Amino acid sequence: MSPHDESVMLPDDEHNQRLVANVHPSDWVNPEPSGRYNIVVIGAGTAGLITAVIAASLGAKVALIEKHLMGGDCLNVGCVPSKGVIRAARAWADLRKAEEFGIHIPPGVKYDFGVAMARMRKLRARISHNDSAQRYSKLGVDIYIGSGRFAGRDAIQVEGPAGNRTLSFVKAAICTGARASAPQIPGLQEAGYLTNETVFSLTELPPRLAVIGAGPIGCELAQSFARFGSQVYLIEAQHGIMPNEDRDAAQIVEQQMVKDGVQLLCCGKDLKISKADGGKRLTVDSHGQQYDVVVDEILVGIGRTPNVEGLGLEAIGVEFDKNGVKVNGQLQTSNPRIFAAGDVCSRYKFTHAADAMAQIVIQNALFPHPFGLGYASVESLIMPWCTFTEPEVAHVGMYEKDAKEKGLEVETYTFKLEEVDRAILDGEEEGFARVHIQKGSDKILGATIVAAHAGDMIGEFSVLMKAGLGAKTIAGTIHPYPTQAEVNKKVVNLWRKAHFTQATRNRLVKLFAWMRR
Repeated sequence: MSPHDESVMLPDDEHNQRLVANVHPSDWVNPEPSGRYNIVVIGAGTAGLITAVIAASLGAKVALIEKHLMGGDCLNVGCVPSKGVIRAARAWADLRKAEEFGIHIPPGVKYDFGVAMARMRKLRARISHNDSAQRYSKLGVDIYIGSGRFAGRDAIQVEGPAGNRTLSFVKAAICTGARASAPQIPGLQEAGYLTNETVFSLTELPPRLAVIGAGPIGCELAQSFARFGSQVYLIEAQHGIMPNEDRDAAQIVEQQMVKDGVQLLCCGKDLKISKADGGKRLTVDSHGQQYDVVVDEILVGIGRTPNVEGLGLEAIGVEFDKNGVKVNGQLQTSNPRIFAAGDVCSRYKFTHAADAMAQIVIQNALFPHPFGLGYASVESLIMPWCTFTEPEVAHVGMYEKDAKEKGLEVETYTFKLEEVDRAILDGEEEGFARVHIQKGSDKILGATIVAAHAGDMIGEFSVLMKAGLGAKTIAGTIHPYPTQAEVNKKVVNLWRKAHFTQATRNRLVKLFAWMRR
């Protein structure tokens, strides 16, 4: 049974029962609609939750519909469980290198994967209160558990366990997200596989694991399971890992993953899968060498399919395709009364992107503006992201190649963590900070950080870019010593030093000589 089946999460233990009681309560009674809603939101993932709660806090009459689990992928099968797993795997890895810090671990230490996963489920259940039906109802949102489908130009029908409800709306928002999909690989369906929607239900560690796809999901989980003790084969069609990141950034992570025991089979061709005695057999060509391996489980870490089926979009003139619902810069669909936000319409499939898009929907859908369009635009978003491997890789804005494609002259500076005192002392000196600055100004076009806490450190660049401030601001800002975040200032100081010309120095030499007279 899938974790997205109504009223169930596997394993069916006390933690998951608590989770489901919060985000899909079996005894929930849908309200009787009374009057027209200012906005009806379909889908209670991050985009839907934020849209609904902000609208309600402003005084709007709001309905929120969810047929599976409130909290969506992020809470149930994405950000929250994956970070719980990553943290446990890091603890195991730290223990194995404890002698470096003078800690001698006696032989026979017990590692319990089941306990690590139970911890994740316990913490996920605790966090689930934030996304619960009870909490949002208390905040003024009418919660409907069931399937929502457009039934007319201003109506949505909800099919719930206790009967149907018809909701009338002024505006509506489609926030139904996306789901895991699988590539067309011969034998994959027959052999069976895991995705992010099922892997967190494991209670026993698979001794042998194949991970297909070396993007963020694949890399995070491949490294974690290798640290737990699985023999992990990471299969990627392109060269290396994280194909969208700078090569030297990805290579640092790749080297660490190899140290952790991951076997990378990149440039993979002719991948075939079949059932085998005691497992699943994969054959693949990697760099001209044929590999034939048998594993216990296969995890597919690529592919997302937008959830557009069953919504009745055709009947109300909302255009969509394989990439999801089509929207303009104001997140308005081809039906001007209906908006969309989150994974169902965005190329940025991040929780924080869904949050930001929800706020754009609120501004544009609920407040009147000239020409029927709002002023807020998704095109103005400064979007950071992070892959939570060890080390982490975080980025915001443009890569150097992006700037050049746009015809922008760019100066790129890189400062290595091996020259940052705190990184040396922490034993986390593999990494760097990189900044792209528009030539002739101090405007920051983009930045990349590879570090243990890169996701936390990239925020400084994001804030400056959003505020329209440049490299001079970082250069003039005091950073506490010793911290790894000092690397942000040090990389910008390379720019400042580069613009301290010999001519300027010569003038200063003459000035100082005159002052000594």
